Amino acid sequence: MKKILLLLILAISSSAFSQNIRFEGAIKDSTGTGLDMANVMAVNQQTKAMDAYAITNEAGKFVLNLKANTAYTIKASYIGFQSYEKSVTTTTSNMNFPIVLKEGTQLKNVEVVYEMPVTISGDTIIYNSDSFTNGTERKLEDVLKKLPGVEVNKDGEIEIEGKRVQKVMIEGKDFFDGDTKLATKNIPADALDKIQILRNYNEVSNLKGLDNNEENIAINIKLKEGKKNFWFGDLTAGVGVGHKEERYIINPKLFFYSPKYSLNIIANKNNIGELPLTAQDYFKFTGGFKNMMRKGGSSFNVVSNDLGILGLRNNQAANIESDFGAANFSFNPSKAWTLSGFGILLGNKTEIETTNTSNRTDNLPDGTTQTITEKREDFTRQKNKLALLKLSSSYVPSAKVHFDYDALIKLSDQKENSSVYSTLLDDIYTNKKQNPFSINQNLNYYYTLNDKNVFSAEFQHIYQEEDPFYNANLETQPFVLSGYDGSQLRDDVNQQRFVKTNKLDAKIDYYYMVTPKSNINLTLGNTYSYQNFDSSIFQMLDNGTQNDLTSVENSNNVDYAFNDVFLGVHYKFLKGKFTFNPGFSVHQYNMIDGQLGTSNKKSFTRILPDVYALWQIKKSQTLTYNYSLTNNFTDINKLAEGYVFSNYNSLFSGNRNLENSTSQVHSLRFFKYNMFNFENIFANISYSKQVDGIKNKSLLTGVNQVSTAVNMNSNFADESLSGSGNYGRSFAKYYKANVRASFNWNKYNNIRVYPDGDLDPNNNPTKNQTTESFNQSYNVGFSTNYKTIPNLGLSYTYSISDNFSDTIYTDSPALTLEYYFLEAFSFTSEYNFYRNYNKSKTINSEYDFLTANLMYKKKSSKWEWKLSGTNLLNTKSLDTSSFSQLGGTSNFSSYIVQPRYIIIGLKYSL
Repeated sequence: MKKILLLLILAISSSAFSQNIRFEGAIKDSTGTGLDMANVMAVNQQTKAMDAYAITNEAGKFVLNLKANTAYTIKASYIGFQSYEKSVTTTTSNMNFPIVLKEGTQLKNVEVVYEMPVTISGDTIIYNSDSFTNGTERKLEDVLKKLPGVEVNKDGEIEIEGKRVQKVMIEGKDFFDGDTKLATKNIPADALDKIQILRNYNEVSNLKGLDNNEENIAINIKLKEGKKNFWFGDLTAGVGVGHKEERYIINPKLFFYSPKYSLNIIANKNNIGELPLTAQDYFKFTGGFKNMMRKGGSSFNVVSNDLGILGLRNNQAANIESDFGAANFSFNPSKAWTLSGFGILLGNKTEIETTNTSNRTDNLPDGTTQTITEKREDFTRQKNKLALLKLSSSYVPSAKVHFDYDALIKLSDQKENSSVYSTLLDDIYTNKKQNPFSINQNLNYYYTLNDKNVFSAEFQHIYQEEDPFYNANLETQPFVLSGYDGSQLRDDVNQQRFVKTNKLDAKIDYYYMVTPKSNINLTLGNTYSYQNFDSSIFQMLDNGTQNDLTSVENSNNVDYAFNDVFLGVHYKFLKGKFTFNPGFSVHQYNMIDGQLGTSNKKSFTRILPDVYALWQIKKSQTLTYNYSLTNNFTDINKLAEGYVFSNYNSLFSGNRNLENSTSQVHSLRFFKYNMFNFENIFANISYSKQVDGIKNKSLLTGVNQVSTAVNMNSNFADESLSGSGNYGRSFAKYYKANVRASFNWNKYNNIRVYPDGDLDPNNNPTKNQTTESFNQSYNVGFSTNYKTIPNLGLSYTYSISDNFSDTIYTDSPALTLEYYFLEAFSFTSEYNFYRNYNKSKTINSEYDFLTANLMYKKKSSKWEWKLSGTNLLNTKSLDTSSFSQLGGTSNFSSYIVQPRYIIIGLKYSL
């Protein structure tokens, strides 16, 4: 196999580089000054195809890889200059070809720009989609993966210049704002004309240049002319072949775009494991809501009470049935007013089968060690019904005024039943259900008084209701609970929780332009949160009656109010190639919680500094530094002192006397994008230190634990150091290579409580426990992009996870193959191999996956046949490893996956 791959790669490489010459030169103006970012291309006079293209560097230099003894038309263009065109015949030797452009514009200059695969206009990089496709592409992600400097992960998230893309638009209109997966997995590739990468993106023009937008990236899709003012998309249906059970997929996708309105409709119903959106995707769906308090200096996050249902990875399930429907619209009643929104309905039925091995080695106070090993088998059924609705209104009557309002509603019905067999706890049956609801509203007003004065007012309100119910039926209930009846044949424990949250963030900013290159920003802000937390534990007896555990430690009835008023001052100024934006905020904090019949009040003041600095080394080369000092506050979940079941073997109680923690973060980021040779380099390193962290004080007895929240002594700070680097390069028109490395070191501190001989837990021996983990990952990738011969993609990932109790190694090579042939057939295939093993070799597992698709569609036809196979090697399971800082427990899990499916499908394109 390895020899065949090597020969194939060598054959492809030799076909590209044989009889090629280096055609180089410089594009200058009439004064001899090199023109940076000018376009140059070589069009083969015989085939009429563009054989090579380039964009000049800051000195105006370019390099083209051309065929020897071939007649070409050399074309060049630059904004503000007349276009250039000349015939050249290459020889067998390298050639130097200077080009001089004359000032002035011509209409055909526009034509040259549009033919270029890549052009640059200010902060926007524009890719011509057809220049990078070979006929096998069906979705937006298939095209994006071929673009220089663009990466798409398996979750459909887009990464450019090492930054995650935050927004995808089509013809300037939002496409399901707050998510990129629906765009990458559904927008048809044949509808794409131009892909615009919008760097330093800010949708509010009033704040352009006032805020630091260097981390913001968006994508705008320009459609082909035949796709505008007409419905386009496709209708797909498929059935399984040769399966015992019926397998099917139905997937219509319809799109309409005009200058005044747009409508997108996507639906998917299948039982082959194709997930348009997972439950995890649903709950992290932001709807485009930004973190308006990111420069405030405080961190107050509302924690979800999701019972761990979302912690399961649905794509690793034994069986999945999915129902999905989504619609996205945009409407312009006038030029100044835009109405938009979307609705999403998601239903999943999932079966998950898992085997898990966990190990923990305890260093006991008497100097001895004890190893706890548990082997567990889990079978879980999940049923989720999820809905998401967003409505937006934006009114921009002039360049001076911008007003917008957004509302995002989430509601769901989730159920989960599990049966567990543990080598330490025997048979366990659990039932979870919850119906959370939330509405997030955003109101913003921006006003530019004149060139000197800009005002903004931003308000965000969150209302959230949660009602998780948990039931565990065990052979033996491991905890001592007041009023509990331990004489029953089985232990049936239940807990009901009700949590309500009202949180309002308000911020008013004033910007004063001191000079054209400096401004002062004054911020007056307030965060107010009010929460209610109620919980109760009860026991179902063998005779069917309910035993309410009414002791105060078994229930919660808590109110908590948090208020943060702050004034921020920031000064931003540009000095040559440097941008500085230092500042600070002064905070007045007030907190009060009511529980157990008493109130607990706290009030204090803090000054929190932050610094932003940017060195613009060159036009596309930057070094950025960020520093922030942040006060971190917990919400009501860790303040409620009554017991809460985290799991059947985990009991938690809060601590109303918790203080805030303080964290400082330093980050340094380097970026370089060289359009001359299509190099993409980025590297970043970040260090954080958290003092007085809110951590766990835990009594671990076997695999059971009783925990409470405490503040760690400031001498035991949590620390983390992380970094990553990437080098990417597209070259010779047909090749794309990438090398990436990352590491993450963490030091955690918790308090371990050890059991003793009496029943009083308050006098048990304790010890500060420090655990460290160090994770490394290395990846190298290479791919080709030919028009007429097969294309290969090769990658290899090697990772090391070194934690407190074990070291896990993972090898993962991958191979992809694409081929468009006979003017109608497309073949795509992907092979992934995984090997997981630990240092002691007690774990050593291997598994692989192979998928393949054969498609037939004539160019003039609207019909396409498709034969696809998933998990063609019929792999039974896949493996993952994890590490828990509490006690230093390592976990190795094996998930049963769906078997081989062969699907024959038919697609009709509108």
